[in-house]
Amino acid sequence: QVTLVESGGGSVQAGDSLRLSCGLFGGDVTRRQMAWFRQAPGKERQFVAHTNWRPENTDYADSVKGRFTIIRDNDKNMVYLQMNSLKSEDTAVYYCAATMAFAAEYSYWGQGTQVTVSS
Repeated sequence: QVTLVESGGGSVQAGDSLRLSCGLFGGDVTRRQMAWFRQAPGKERQFVAHTNWRPENTDYADSVKGRFTIIRDNDKNMVYLQMNSLKSEDTAVYYCAATMAFAAEYSYWGQGTQVTVSS
């Protein structure tokens, strides 16, 4: 059974940086598409970034391009989200997601980690 565990959330000021971590247990990240999503209060969950087994297949939401970077570490079975130049509108619960091997749909989700950015 695959389990995802996120960490690294917190409360920061606008302009600060945070690095979220997502560990995958019960499997490996190598052949999966891994992603970060977020959900702000009263809003639907939205895509933030994803990466898969082909390095060129990395994409970001327009709202975070140039500020966020998704990083995969196959050796550690981890995926990270480096968030720089944070804005108040980045405040949300951030979720890590994973597909099954070579799949497109996300089958596994973490419990979420809260990021709060004060202006």
